[in-house]
Amino acid sequence: MSIRFLSRCAMGLAATAVIAGCSSNDRLGSEAAEVSLQCKLSPSSCLYKGAYEPGERAYAEQEAARLNEEQVERLRRLGR
Repeated sequence: MSIRFLSRCAMGLAATAVIAGCSSNDRLGSEAAEVSLQCKLSPSSCLYKGAYEPGERAYAEQEAARLNEEQVERLRRLGR
């Protein structure tokens, strides 16, 4: 077997793996897009209304503040 033949087989296997991976995630991607659209149209429908575990609310608020700060920094960098 030549190197050329083996490289073609490897490329074919890689392409097959990519196609198989994309097709299996298609359903999950469409569900996520649907939820995202629902949240954009009605943000209150995506808010969590259940009870928090001890310390979970404080953690969620800290994490939200951290993510907001990261976004502000990204926007500052883009604005320069």
